[in-house]
Amino acid sequence: MVFGGSSFQRRRFLHLTIGAMVGGFLVPPHLQQLLAAAKNAELKLGLVTYQWGKDWDLDTVLQNCADAGFRGVELRSTHKHGVEINLNAQQRSDVRKKFVDSPISLVGLGTACEYHAADTKLVKRNIDETKAWIDLCRDLGGGGVKVRPNGLPKEAPVEKTLEQIGNSLNGVGQYAAEQGVQIRVEVHGTGTQEIPHMKTIMDVANHPSVAVCWNCNPTDLKGDGFSANYKTLEDRLGTIHIHDLRPGKVDYPWEELFARLRNCEADSFTGWCLLEDGTVPPDIVEAMKENRVVFEKLKG
Repeated sequence: MVFGGSSFQRRRFLHLTIGAMVGGFLVPPHLQQLLAAAKNAELKLGLVTYQWGKDWDLDTVLQNCADAGFRGVELRSTHKHGVEINLNAQQRSDVRKKFVDSPISLVGLGTACEYHAADTKLVKRNIDETKAWIDLCRDLGGGGVKVRPNGLPKEAPVEKTLEQIGNSLNGVGQYAAEQGVQIRVEVHGTGTQEIPHMKTIMDVANHPSVAVCWNCNPTDLKGDGFSANYKTLEDRLGTIHIHDLRPGKVDYPWEELFARLRNCEADSFTGWCLLEDGTVPPDIVEAMKENRVVFEKLKG
């Protein structure tokens, strides 16, 4: 199995799959053949096309990432690259070939699928859409699908909503495991991005194919502080969304984060650190190059 261009870094998952059951979940037989990955994933720099790449077609995404020295990309849905769930079989094959012929790995697909709504029909539609994204990710040879919680509806008790999100993640996680894909839950949304709430969600979402996409939010510093909050979710890390690393751009404890990532022993951690920033610089590729220099220093 390959998750975004590197072997699947989930030793706990691999060890447990030998018994064909994980936490009550049936694990497909082909996953039992996997070998345990090396301890501590290599840190690798990629791009999320959320803002910095939203106006690029796929060829431009691949070329600009290569020119900037980035190694992977998470393709955000609805953007100009056009990698969407409505692609037919030939189009999927064409996209896959572009990545095969490129030095850039398809780390995954970034979606807006979410499971917090009080309307159960809406939740079901989001689950069904997630499965379509999982199928696309499998067809393209990608590593995972990013999903998110996006808030706490006022008409439902908080604990009920968190449990609903977790249970939904278990469902899509089982489907993802059957396709060789990881589900990455972004720490996102008003209320839901609070680390204690994310911890509750992930305690329910105990399927081994479900991991955290750490989002480098200001709320990571609340409560007992960054160190305690990071440790709360450390063993479930899958990918990291970093922001503009250049001096003076984003106030975040980057050095401490990277020191911890260098020693991350989470079985789910892929090592991918994906640049996602809402402020678009005048020269995006030059900004990417400058970020790569800082990244290389931080990763050690």
